[in-house]
Amino acid sequence: MLKSRKKVAILVETSLGSGREILKGIAKFARQAGDWHLFHKAGGLSDSIPDWVHDWDGDAIIARIQNAEIRDGLEKMKIPVVDVLGVCENRFPLVHVDDRAIAKLAYDHFLERNFQQFGFYGFEGENWSTRRGIAFSELCQGSGHFQIFETPRETGSKPDKTFQGLQKWVKDLPKPAGIMVCSDQRGLELLEACLSEDIPVPEQVAVVSVDNDTAFCEISHPPLSSIRGGHFQVGFSAANLINQILEGSDTSDGTLLVPPNGVVERESSMTRAIDDEVVARGLRFIREHLSDGITNTLIAQSAGISRTLFQKRFRESTGQSIREYILQQRIARAIHLITGSDLPLAEVADRCGFRHQEYLGQVIKKATGSTPGHIRKSGLLPESFPNL
Repeated sequence: MLKSRKKVAILVETSLGSGREILKGIAKFARQAGDWHLFHKAGGLSDSIPDWVHDWDGDAIIARIQNAEIRDGLEKMKIPVVDVLGVCENRFPLVHVDDRAIAKLAYDHFLERNFQQFGFYGFEGENWSTRRGIAFSELCQGSGHFQIFETPRETGSKPDKTFQGLQKWVKDLPKPAGIMVCSDQRGLELLEACLSEDIPVPEQVAVVSVDNDTAFCEISHPPLSSIRGGHFQVGFSAANLINQILEGSDTSDGTLLVPPNGVVERESSMTRAIDDEVVARGLRFIREHLSDGITNTLIAQSAGISRTLFQKRFRESTGQSIREYILQQRIARAIHLITGSDLPLAEVADRCGFRHQEYLGQVIKKATGSTPGHIRKSGLLPESFPNL
């Protein structure tokens, strides 16, 4: 007798990177299982249940349940459901990222960079964001300072007022500060607020968000550091759980937490805490003009003090000479471009302020023991070079 295929509907949004990662995890399990038929339609996180689902003769559903309406509608269908969001009261088995472990990664990231003052920016009234904020605040107990700022997901007719509140909060926050953001889309808002208030990022405010949605992280200014939450594994584990239920296994309506997969460091947190605001302004000038022929005089002028005094305060704050720091930053940027882009090495050299490709090769070989070409061919990631 032929074995029937399991018909599983996927109600997971495609508008966010976390949702797309969940879909990838589900798809991998389905391919391995070999007897699944997936049903899915692209959509957003707050979309209602599609009309086709109500008349669909399927076996099970995996869903990001954003509100009570979706939850109640799915409950009426009388088929197995696994939730992969956890916003609403649990009436189904839940597979979700581990919010406390995510907060611990962010805290450790800041602590390694000598930050002692912290903030958290999140969604008001969303339990996953609240869990991250509470966990982060508990870790920050005993530090110099901690503040939390939350706004609703829907700003309604007053988005300008909400943004003004964020601007005031980040302006008044004691600095230097490490700020954890609940998700990447909020990270963009925070970086825009810092830019509008002329707050150097990451020198005075370092930012780490969650989900590593590359589109959000790479278009921000500066590029946004983010935690890989583990959503691919969430999707795979949720599919495995549905499969067990459909095959008659005795599974409880409990919660499975998936650990995160580390921090992807980008420029928004690529620094150490700098207490001296003058030095922080100089560091921002260096970061923004790294490909140019910058001099100590130009850097000091950007900071508003004499070259001799700036050099002294720079070494006191960083433990390096300006020349040493610039070379270190150019190497770090070059590594990111070599590992994360297909740019010709000559262009990498130009974008990082090296005179020519041969000099780039000499510097990279001395710093890492490998040539730029070997690093690119080997598929190494920037985190493979933690000392840069």
